[in-house]
Amino acid sequence: MPDIHGSLEGIRNSLINELKTLYDYPIGSDEYLPVGLADLLGRYSAALNREISLYITRDGEIIDITVGDTSSVSLSSFRLSRSERRLSKVRCIHTHPRGTAELSDVDITALRSLLLDSMCALGVDNEGRITGVQASFLQERVDGVPRPLITPIFSMKRIPQQDWMDEILLSEQLVQTGDDVPQDSKQERALLVGIDSEASLDELAALAESAGAVVVGRSLQRKSKPDTFSFVGSGKAEELALDAQALEADVVIMDDDLTGAQLRNLEDIIHVKTIDRTALILDIFAQRARTSEGRLQVELAQLRYQSTRLIGQGLSLSRLAGGIGTRGPGESKLEIDRRRIREKITRLRHELNELEAQRAIRRRARERNAVPIVALVGYTNVGKSTLLNRLSGSDVYVENRLFATLDATSRLISLPDGGEFLLVDTVGFIRKLPTELIEAFHSTLEEAALADVLLLVSDATAPDLLAQREVVCNVLDQLGATKQPRIDILNKCDDSVPEEYPQIPRAVRVSAKTGEGMDDLLTAIAAELRNREQKVTLLVPFNQYSVIGELRSSGRIVSEEHNESGTLITIMLEPAAYGRLSSRYPQLFTTGGGDA
Repeated sequence: MPDIHGSLEGIRNSLINELKTLYDYPIGSDEYLPVGLADLLGRYSAALNREISLYITRDGEIIDITVGDTSSVSLSSFRLSRSERRLSKVRCIHTHPRGTAELSDVDITALRSLLLDSMCALGVDNEGRITGVQASFLQERVDGVPRPLITPIFSMKRIPQQDWMDEILLSEQLVQTGDDVPQDSKQERALLVGIDSEASLDELAALAESAGAVVVGRSLQRKSKPDTFSFVGSGKAEELALDAQALEADVVIMDDDLTGAQLRNLEDIIHVKTIDRTALILDIFAQRARTSEGRLQVELAQLRYQSTRLIGQGLSLSRLAGGIGTRGPGESKLEIDRRRIREKITRLRHELNELEAQRAIRRRARERNAVPIVALVGYTNVGKSTLLNRLSGSDVYVENRLFATLDATSRLISLPDGGEFLLVDTVGFIRKLPTELIEAFHSTLEEAALADVLLLVSDATAPDLLAQREVVCNVLDQLGATKQPRIDILNKCDDSVPEEYPQIPRAVRVSAKTGEGMDDLLTAIAAELRNREQKVTLLVPFNQYSVIGELRSSGRIVSEEHNESGTLITIMLEPAAYGRLSSRYPQLFTTGGGDA
């Protein structure tokens, strides 16, 4: 029987085996989604509080079940159509635990990019009941991209099963029609514009490529301050309109934040979609977020960004929200959009608060277990995830592009002297990091603020290494991560990087790719962690011998000697372990010999 994929940590084997039985669930050729199967998905999703995705062929065979990580699933391995212009012949059904059935932007993006037969979302309440069902199908292509058709939200018992199966067959025909673009022109063609420096434009180009665009031109106009009307001035904007036309640019990307008025004015002049640096970074985050928390954080950041840029006719956040009976007399389209944004922000904050509460519980459990936390921080694309993989032997996703990974990842690492620590990989920093992202990802970035030791990773080959490091230090200051000891790490060191460059005192030189310098790094981490330990000598009476097991699991035993009164133990304890044990066994800490 096929396996269950995705995020399975903490799930009982018995429950995983129950999920595996869904592979054998019978689905008729005229059934889009059987009611019984939907009920099971709702029950399991509520029990796990995680998304569950099914991938179903047109013959009714379930070929993949994924828990909690739908956006990272690649259909390339079981794509049933060989033609890249045809649908995959697979539909995706997934749950939204504690959420509505409304399809997200990420869902629609996956539908388009994977050419799914259909994308369907099930809203699930806390009791596991299905609160609604929404589906989307691809239509004819516009500028080479299939257009999505999104259905209303139905109750589970009222979804038009046969009609939706017929819609898949119609979609198969429509997706092969409409405007097409040459194979080498399917990426968005981006024109970059800045007023800062060539180095800043270089980074913007890397961001654009990371978002999937191809840079076809760039323009730098040095200005002491941006023009309030169009950021670059009307004359320069008209020049950009000609450049965009000549380069056949699909999007103009500005290297700074723009106001809503500036965005509108630029688009009116250039007649090409225009976005700013923040919108570009938010788009990358939307593509890369894998966990439910990551997606919620990105959506919250996007809504905060949009809420300050609603001008004129505004934007439509949902073609299904609102309607008769939901609006007051005289409410304008702009007011409706603002209200919807406020409502969504409130809902997302509530969901993120619940996830943060769960994170706090896990953090307290780590503190009780006296496991020190070491956080990897650094500029984006300096090799933090590769370093995590090298130290832990894991296989966290790695790619040579900006913001390749967003979601915080942690692994337990053993030290040469027998101790251990939890290594946490955090999202990379960058110049002009949007305030919306810092606020939305605060709970994730808080891992750095609460860590016992920070590993500040830098790319030894970066020409602006010191400037990048300064950016990281400034963000850490914003997060309040200023009291922990820091270990500077120069990554990507090899024979081409001279010993004297760059000048960062006491930096540990490593190569996460080859493994060079890992022993030195672990030694440096152990030294910092040992500086935090307190040496204590305790006399444990024979009638409290069970305490010795707890001591051994809480710290490092230096010596252990038996005498006529009991066992004399000298142990090195972390501050958290010392506080916990001293409060639990005060008589040992006051009569056992005291601190050594």
